[in-house]
Amino acid sequence: MIRFGLCCIFREEPIRFRQTTAASLSRLNRDAQLQKISGICLDNLKNLLLAVGWVDNHKTGAFRVLSPLFPRFTHPDVGYRLDILPDKDEILSLCSTVKNFCNTRDIRLSLHPDQFNILSSPHDHVVANTLRELEYQGLLAELIGAELINIHAGGIYTGKEGAISRFQKNFRLLSNAVRSRLTVENDDRCYTPEDLFPLCRNLEIPFVYDVHHHRCLPDRLDVEEATERCIQSWTALGREPFFHLSSPKHGWGAAKRQPHSDYIDVADFPHCWTHLTCTIDIEAKAKELAVLRLKKDVANLTVEKRA
Repeated sequence: MIRFGLCCIFREEPIRFRQTTAASLSRLNRDAQLQKISGICLDNLKNLLLAVGWVDNHKTGAFRVLSPLFPRFTHPDVGYRLDILPDKDEILSLCSTVKNFCNTRDIRLSLHPDQFNILSSPHDHVVANTLRELEYQGLLAELIGAELINIHAGGIYTGKEGAISRFQKNFRLLSNAVRSRLTVENDDRCYTPEDLFPLCRNLEIPFVYDVHHHRCLPDRLDVEEATERCIQSWTALGREPFFHLSSPKHGWGAAKRQPHSDYIDVADFPHCWTHLTCTIDIEAKAKELAVLRLKKDVANLTVEKRA
């Protein structure tokens, strides 16, 4: 009952998501900007429908949606609302189609905004930008039916206690559309699972356990203990646990173990996950090829374990 989540893009499948820059848009008048943006949004939704179709055909169960599906949405100079786009009706219709497709096929969608979204920042302008971006993510999640918006805790700054306190304070400024979907993940530089469990408990939000990050930045918990606490944070809310998995590009003996490999070494797959009903986002450079290979490898592991 494991869902294997494909993250954002494809390696070989002819499914591509378009982007644009604020600089290129700024060279156009407003009507031309909106026309260009509208076309990109429309193309991206059509390709999102193809992407979840791939997930359904290969029975992998989950897809991480590219955060800038609607590009430059919150930009101060070229940002926009969906209701002013020329193709707004078709855009909204395609959003509903994606949402309904995923609901009927039991496909789990997630969003993972970039590292510049920092609720723990001591800088007001960073927090303001983060709140604006997360509200966009909440709007997108509502439209396409994404279940979670996953972020990191941010930096340590002058101390973890103060940073986590700011995170909690700023979390309460978010709309329910965001708060009800927000999850927090351990990272490989600042915050371990042990650091984040009290935060998740206080805010009653789930914890996304990244085992690769935990191996790069360990704490007093082993993989089994961190897995169990992650599961508890999800089941307390009646939801399916969520994990991230990757392998180090240069091996565990390398000085820098953070970069992701093309594929997942099945030896990096925690044995305590084989029996779970859960979602595992596969963070590997080979994208859908890595997902399909790991799905097969884990199926073989399960057979061997039963034998």
